[in-house]
Amino acid sequence: MAALRDALARTPAAAVVANHCYGLFELAAVHLSSQPPHLADAQLAIDGLAGLLETLHGRLGPDEPTLVDGLAQLRLAWVQVKAAHDGRATAPEGA
Repeated sequence: MAALRDALARTPAAAVVANHCYGLFELAAVHLSSQPPHLADAQLAIDGLAGLLETLHGRLGPDEPTLVDGLAQLRLAWVQVKAAHDGRATAPEGA
């Protein structure tokens, strides 16, 4: 445990936080791709990622542009998945 703590202490905080952001990105993607999609869970992960990125703007190092782009992609995917899900839920039988 001490070795893990020492390794973490030598790692820049920006890298650790960015890694957690990637985890939120992946969590949102998993919930969006579930059948049926878990829209509320995906939204929570997207909002968490957005909160971190907006609050820490300019402080996440070289991963930040990738994460900001990923957030935009997740937001677009959420809208598309919701529209498709809502369309299936309201489509008449045989459509």
